[in-house]
Amino acid sequence: QLQLVESGGGLVQPGGSLRLSCAASGFTLGYYAIGWFRQAPGKEREGVSCISRSDGSTYYVDSVKGRFTISRDNYKNTVYLQMNSLKPEDTAVYYCAAKLEYITTAQAMCVSSSLQWDYWGQGTQVTVSS
Repeated sequence: QLQLVESGGGLVQPGGSLRLSCAASGFTLGYYAIGWFRQAPGKEREGVSCISRSDGSTYYVDSVKGRFTISRDNYKNTVYLQMNSLKPEDTAVYYCAAKLEYITTAQAMCVSSSLQWDYWGQGTQVTVSS
């Protein structure tokens, strides 16, 4: 069975940190570009961060630059999103997605509204509130 499983969400206070994990089952993440997306109620889904396969290039939406870090652990077949200095506006359901990488940049994949990602995780809730 081919799937992505997210974990690590939860409730944190503003300024706190969370690390989201996206573990692949049935395929090797090293062959895929990975994206983290989020969706808050009443808002469109937003590409938060993406990482390419071969060159390791990364992209972050402006609102999270300097606070979030995307990374890969090929040994664990897992991708992470380290989220620091969390703000209430970061509250959303976070999804990871994977796609066999085309010749394109991490930014292009993250901002595309038409790109068809191959696999999606089930989502994990992140709530930032005092």
